[in-house]
Amino acid sequence: MTTMARESAAPTVKGAEIRRHELAAFLRSRRERITPEQVGLPRGVRRRTPGLRREEVAQLSAVGVTWYTWLEQARNIQVSVQVLDALARTLMLDPSERAHLFRLAGATDPTPAAVCPSITPALRATLRQMEPFPAAVQNSRYDILAYNRTYARLLCDMDAVAPEDRNCVLLAYSNPQWRASIVHLDEALRLMAARLRASMAGHLGEPAWKMLLKRLQAYPEFREHWERYEVVGSRSKTKEFLHPRVGLLTLEHTDLWLSPDPGPRIVIYPPKNEESRERLEKLHALALAES
Repeated sequence: MTTMARESAAPTVKGAEIRRHELAAFLRSRRERITPEQVGLPRGVRRRTPGLRREEVAQLSAVGVTWYTWLEQARNIQVSVQVLDALARTLMLDPSERAHLFRLAGATDPTPAAVCPSITPALRATLRQMEPFPAAVQNSRYDILAYNRTYARLLCDMDAVAPEDRNCVLLAYSNPQWRASIVHLDEALRLMAARLRASMAGHLGEPAWKMLLKRLQAYPEFREHWERYEVVGSRSKTKEFLHPRVGLLTLEHTDLWLSPDPGPRIVIYPPKNEESRERLEKLHALALAES
């Protein structure tokens, strides 16, 4: 290597080393602020460590203790996006902290927690224009990338859901409010698992898809549906939702594709009948009042 080449490479190596030390310090600081009670662990009488112990963070994140210790020691090791996602959840990072974690690790956050550049102001304005009909932008992984005010109150309080958890399949298996809103829940869950399998065929091995699948595998209900190996393509259909404040909503699920590929799309729910139209208008009014 020439002298000039060594000099040009030095800043890059130095920068990576600085980021590793910043990452280590950031993880330690976040670990020390979390109490055992916050993550469902007993405090015990002999605890002297402020916050969580390293082995507790490793256990809760499903990573090796030695590996996590090396990470806090700023060792030069590779960090996958799945591990970063698990650490962000264990350490209860807010969106800004999560983004900081991924930047320090030199990784791209593949979840909806990251800002999607394709969601332009014009597209958000289009979603608003569709009100009182619920409408949202989803990708082929069923991440909810943007939504209007009616959609925000259709199945749950979407604004209260962490950005990295805004995924239709994940919410259908994990969120009690979302699940209670679906009239034919078991049928809907089977179809969602089948659609996800069909969509995933073109994305096998991609980190974001692997991360979502790993999270879903934690639910026995999903594992049962997933192991059926059923596949279903996207299609319009009638859906029924039971809203606790406006009652039964019978809506037509319609996809408006944003590209030739089966990727990003606007999902819109026009009413099936006049009664549902009136109830959607009431839901929209509630959403406006609460926003």
